[in-house]
Amino acid sequence: MKRKLISAIGVAGMMISLAACGGDDGGDEGKTGADGYAGQTLTVWVMDGSSPDQWQKDVAAAFEKKTKAKVKFEIQQWNGIQQKLTTALSEENPPDVFEIGNTQTPAYAKTGGLAELADLKSEIGADWTESLNNSSVYEGKQYAAPWYFANRVVIYNKKVWADAGIKDLPKTRDEFYADLKQIDAKTDAEPIYLPGQNWYHFVGLVVGEGGELVKKDGDKYVSNLADPKVAAAMETYKKFQSLSKAPKDKDEATPQQGEVFGKGNVGAFIGMGWEAGIAIEANPKIEKEIGYFTIPGVTAGKPEGVFLGGSNLAVAAGSKKQDLAKEFLKIALSDQYEGQLAKLNGVIPNKESLQGNVKGNAAAEAMAPAAAGGGTTPLIPEWAAVENAPNPVKTYMTAVLNGKSPAQAAKQVEDEFNKRLAQQQ
Repeated sequence: MKRKLISAIGVAGMMISLAACGGDDGGDEGKTGADGYAGQTLTVWVMDGSSPDQWQKDVAAAFEKKTKAKVKFEIQQWNGIQQKLTTALSEENPPDVFEIGNTQTPAYAKTGGLAELADLKSEIGADWTESLNNSSVYEGKQYAAPWYFANRVVIYNKKVWADAGIKDLPKTRDEFYADLKQIDAKTDAEPIYLPGQNWYHFVGLVVGEGGELVKKDGDKYVSNLADPKVAAAMETYKKFQSLSKAPKDKDEATPQQGEVFGKGNVGAFIGMGWEAGIAIEANPKIEKEIGYFTIPGVTAGKPEGVFLGGSNLAVAAGSKKQDLAKEFLKIALSDQYEGQLAKLNGVIPNKESLQGNVKGNAAAEAMAPAAAGGGTTPLIPEWAAVENAPNPVKTYMTAVLNGKSPAQAAKQVEDEFNKRLAQQQ
């Protein structure tokens, strides 16, 4: 089933300023001494598909036992959530705790809608995986807590690989490429389906090179596509894409790459674990042939860089129940319930020590090794407008695949890229 978190990967639209409402000191109304927070109800917004009913039930019970308060989960839809949340945070009674896309977090932090959580980080977050926590930090301050994540893996057709005589899965990028070349030489299958604009995979390659898509120029951000590290990532993408028949000017959803793979004549594609479900829906017989492995990096034991999509949990700056909200987060993010969520949903938890909870879920097991070395799009509010269609990063990729050098392609989109970045300043 398609994970709802995929919609959290980008921020769309402009944000309006948010005024923190409610108690000035963040104190909770109605504390009752030995009775804790008896009589209070905490409102928590979670996105559709993020938290299973059993998880909500168990967390609510533990929360009530500890605090004597109740929690009310309200399910939200990703479509339109940014405007809805922006409006709610500017009102007198916002949701106390809410799920927020990891790349959305900096924009909300900048507007003043999020409460600082430095004390929570100190108390329970010492071993949060750094790469997963990065999106919760804005200008050096902790404004959210990492919750769950997912990244791309290689989804492959076992039969195609066996027909090509490949017995062992690749451990390095070069081995991966050699295996695809072998599929090309020894079978009639398309070695890999890699459309020209699968830009989240490209972002992962940039992360793996240690590159950045933007750089600081004085007091503003500008395009960094001309950087040699970005160019190196694009050359890697081009090398693998040359083995694909996929269009160079389309992304993975046009057509759905899972449907293409489902036809049974593709060796592999790079995607989210849930995309295998699209293939199975298109062709149920392929289910027994589907396998997963971590995208191999330059050296064995160090996976390729990946884009980390996922969600954080935040507390509204205008909440009158901030102390109670933090008590909720201590429970929801505890090893017990963070581990339970990972197991039930097949997602990456916020600590490496909890990754054992995905054992038995093949797609999640393939995701987990790359999480610590993953990254995101630039964690700046200005990034939001860049992703709006037509995305200049996609334009850059297609230009390179059609024969321009990375430097020429970067120059081609530079003005538009910088114009987009200026829209949020």
